[in-house]
Amino acid sequence: MNWNWDYFWESVPLLLEGLLVTLELTVLGSAVAYVLGLVFALVRRARIPVLSQLMYLFIEVVRSTPLLIQVFIVFYLLWPALGITPSAFVTGVIALGIHYATYTSEVYRAGIEAVPKGQWEAARALSLPRGRVWTGIILPQAVPRVVPALGNYMISMFKETPLLISIGVLDVLNRAKGQGAETFQVIEPYTLAGILFLLISYPSSILVRRLERRVGQL
Repeated sequence: MNWNWDYFWESVPLLLEGLLVTLELTVLGSAVAYVLGLVFALVRRARIPVLSQLMYLFIEVVRSTPLLIQVFIVFYLLWPALGITPSAFVTGVIALGIHYATYTSEVYRAGIEAVPKGQWEAARALSLPRGRVWTGIILPQAVPRVVPALGNYMISMFKETPLLISIGVLDVLNRAKGQGAETFQVIEPYTLAGILFLLISYPSSILVRRLERRVGQL
């Protein structure tokens, strides 16, 4: 099969549309994962009877099963059971967010445990309200330490969005697949999709490494 530069450049607008969908999924899914992950971490640390154990079980189940299976379950079983019909895009954001929240919860937990014990003891000595201890002392110290790890999970999520083709989400790779299926020329669109992933992932990885070095100096 011969390389066709004209076909390559003709594919650019279509795949850029897919890249926008991929970026939207990644940003929104990461926002869900960061917020839910913190909630999961705080619930587990609160050691509330039954609730903390159920949260631990839920996290282990999600982490131990493939994201693709979870997408299928949410889209084809959970929504019909609840009688609602969110779009495939919304389903993708929710599935990605919940899946990665189970990982970011461990990141938050490690960051919280890294806060020096003296900070907890000082807060108790001052008899500060529990909410004030978390929002004014613990989380402002814990969150900056985990930002690089959260960035790594965002990059991983970006590269896993093609799994959402199972429910009809047309991200950049899935648009390349569709383009190739229509013209029976797959090399150009798949190569372009790979270049677009590289152009986003590689600079992001460099940024995360710089953040890791900066955090290491804190």
